[in-house]
Amino acid sequence: MRRIPRSAIPALCIALVAALTAACSDNKGSGSGTASAGVVLGTTDKPTSLDPAGAYDLPSWTLIYNIYQNLLKIAPGKTTPVPDAAKECSFTAPTTYQCTLTDGLTFSNGDPMTAKDVKASFERVLKINDPAGPPSLFANMKSIEAPDDKTVVMTLDHPDATWPFVLTTGAGAIVDSKVFPADAKLPNEKVIGSGPYKLTKYSAGQSAALERNDKYTGDDKLANSKFIVQYYDQASALKLAVEQGDVDVAYRNLSPTDLTALGQESNRGVKIVEGAGAEIRYMVFQLKQKPFDNPAVRKAIALTVDRAAIAKDVYDGTVDPLYSMVPVGLEGHTDAFKDAFGAAPDVAKAKTTLQQAGVATPVDMTLWWTPSHYGPNSADEYAEIKRQLEASGLFKVTLKSTEWTQYQSDFKSGIYPAWQLGWFPDFPDPDDYSAPFLDGKGGYFHNGYINPALTTLVAQEEGSTDTNVRDQALAAIQKATATDVPMLPLWQGKQVAAIRTGVTGVEDTFDPSFTFRFWLIGKNG
Repeated sequence: MRRIPRSAIPALCIALVAALTAACSDNKGSGSGTASAGVVLGTTDKPTSLDPAGAYDLPSWTLIYNIYQNLLKIAPGKTTPVPDAAKECSFTAPTTYQCTLTDGLTFSNGDPMTAKDVKASFERVLKINDPAGPPSLFANMKSIEAPDDKTVVMTLDHPDATWPFVLTTGAGAIVDSKVFPADAKLPNEKVIGSGPYKLTKYSAGQSAALERNDKYTGDDKLANSKFIVQYYDQASALKLAVEQGDVDVAYRNLSPTDLTALGQESNRGVKIVEGAGAEIRYMVFQLKQKPFDNPAVRKAIALTVDRAAIAKDVYDGTVDPLYSMVPVGLEGHTDAFKDAFGAAPDVAKAKTTLQQAGVATPVDMTLWWTPSHYGPNSADEYAEIKRQLEASGLFKVTLKSTEWTQYQSDFKSGIYPAWQLGWFPDFPDPDDYSAPFLDGKGGYFHNGYINPALTTLVAQEEGSTDTNVRDQALAAIQKATATDVPMLPLWQGKQVAAIRTGVTGVEDTFDPSFTFRFWLIGKNG
């Protein structure tokens, strides 16, 4: 999944903030903040679309999760789906999943929600097939039916234990079929849902204003009455905004240096909060290009890269070393790369690995990275990786970069020999870090990594609801990738925000689902 100030907040946003801070009404909040107070969030993450059919990126899904309901959702601090718009859901057969809607569901415009809206919502994602949208998440759905107003029946192509998780994603947001076209996206400013909030104003790239949806009948209690998201072009402007009190919360993408500085500004009413995250970064090797067609070269790099130094020196401890494509904290995680190559670099072993394979050193290699898509520290990260590899005396590294649109096209075309990538979860299940990449057929990497055993293992873990069966398959997947090294996991990010004094609830929404729940955020005073 994907992703700045204006020297002064635009007049529109000043008006929005004024309206927000003056707002008051009934108090339905359950947090320690005051439910009548409004909250302003600052971020450099800008949405692509607020129509679920056109959104497959973190900033878009952040708004979608707060405006719409899904059949199922991930509750704060949990990693398994629970009912949302559905009263209950279950597999009635290995490839049949059925949900019954809760009574009394209503969209913010007063239209009742029925099973036909769910059917229309899912079908339009596939029909619109937006290049920036999430139709791939519904690839396993053969059909969806609404036999009555309360019942939804989904037929899958093959057994898939992760299907309930798919329904919790932005792709599974339920729209009003009377408002949203079946074959085109609705303009952002016109979207409506049945979630905790309704959108009252949207200015692309500048701000989004939301307020309590009085028609919402779900169980999420709001700790605020209104919520504004202010978008910034630069992290430096976001830092200044939270220091000056223009925003209550600064979340994504402050640099590690900014976070360290803000952590020392309690006298200015600012503090840092953090929680578990499941964002990962890794390096991918193109197995169809030299020198990475040779597994000895890939293994030597795995033995040479110092993850701990990257975490400490580049990211100031805001990330942790990662030794698997499955992040720590998810069911089935193993430290497969630590088991295979150790926690610390072993240059002597890397040298021996290359010598035994008859590889002359230093090995010339080109490593690509992208400047803005993965945040401001990518340049420092790949400069550090180059330094480490060349300090070993075993590699000669040429760094190259280009912006994301071209970058994505190039790596998928097999142009790059080695390159930077990252991943945010679609849902907090290890399959989301395995099936897209390690299907044994090249996967999202498009790197020529063919391994039929992985195809079988992915089918096993997706097709079973038995934890032991899934864990065994996932362990084998992770071990196989540490043996073959088609990629090199580097680090796992924490979720970090800077907040003003009196702001509550931010820590409560930090969990591996990456669902930023506006309703949990309150403000005292």
